[in-house]
Amino acid sequence: MSPVAVPDVAFGPDGLVPVVVQDAADGRVLMLAWMDAEALTATAALGEVHFHSRSRDRLWRKGETSGNVLRLVALSADCDGDALLITADPIGPTCHRGTRSCFDLDGAPARGATHGFAWLESLWAIIADRAATRPEGSYTARLLDGGVDAVARKVTEEATEVLIAAKDDAVAASAGSEREATREALAGETADLLYHALVLLAERDLQPAAVIEALRARHLR
Repeated sequence: MSPVAVPDVAFGPDGLVPVVVQDAADGRVLMLAWMDAEALTATAALGEVHFHSRSRDRLWRKGETSGNVLRLVALSADCDGDALLITADPIGPTCHRGTRSCFDLDGAPARGATHGFAWLESLWAIIADRAATRPEGSYTARLLDGGVDAVARKVTEEATEVLIAAKDDAVAASAGSEREATREALAGETADLLYHALVLLAERDLQPAAVIEALRARHLR
């Protein structure tokens, strides 16, 4: 990745600043550690998270021994510049105990890879912006200008495409054929369906949180 900008940081008297690390996929807090100027510079330049090891008094690349590195996604300082927030893609467990997070106090093993649902927040923010500003040349804005019928029609079309792609993949699986193409098609059509469903919510001025709440309520039944 390209080097990221280094924020202005108010290091403490010991030359250190606390750092909270979050999983970029879902916001889960993974660990708390410390950086000095050297660690901050190395993290921003190399794209893998480095810290200052207080016990060894030296630069420490997370995962340098275990291989469980943290790949930098974003880096920012708080309002006073005296704490840092890093979002990262963890490669393997973050905690030395083999758990996903240092805050998994029950000692449960690290979960499998998360699926990136948190990125849908970014997609929704873009759709909501298009709904508010209707920029010229935007496909989303053009859809919204067509009203509920235009957007709902696309949802129906994409749902049909998902069905066809799923059946194609099932046929390939039954025949023992290579499924890379059919699985890629199913992923792509499902992405189109999710996108258009979110646009329909925006057209109806309904927040996705209402959908999540409905899912939660059904889960509890």
